[in-house]
Amino acid sequence: MPSDLDFENLVTLYYRDLYRFAFSMTRSESDASDLTQQTFYIWARKGDRLRDPASVKSWLFTTLHREFLQLLRQRSRFSGEELSEMTDELPSIAPEAINQIDARTVVQLLGQMEETFRAPLVLYFMEDLSYKEIAETLGVPLGTVQSRIARGKAHLYRLIADATEKKPGGAS
Repeated sequence: MPSDLDFENLVTLYYRDLYRFAFSMTRSESDASDLTQQTFYIWARKGDRLRDPASVKSWLFTTLHREFLQLLRQRSRFSGEELSEMTDELPSIAPEAINQIDARTVVQLLGQMEETFRAPLVLYFMEDLSYKEIAETLGVPLGTVQSRIARGKAHLYRLIADATEKKPGGAS
């Protein structure tokens, strides 16, 4: 295994990003920590099988996401129901309202979203993965990723608009 793929280097390089991704899905520090540690445990057992060292980041995120889904199944919270079609238009958000939203609020709003939309948005905006990498990570078709990101953005914009209207001094 090349030295840049040794365990300590991978933990140093990716722990923070993996933890943030896990936290965005679980909204729990302990669950996020457990998922991140489990991901590195799996790497320690199976990482030597990775054929393309350039895809280690994608492999780690994919593994973490699969472990998250397993956690959901174990807790009987996973639902295989089909998503309903979104018919609402994007709300308009005043530029002043955007300036009132901080990163913590956006993370909290992401936490209110269904995991189906939250995971692709986090991977796209916070982890800077391409649509193709997100599709590989989540194990879904590219078109599904594009659709989920578009729908997720629309939902997030509505949540931001609602949050800014409720804030004192927010846009009305």
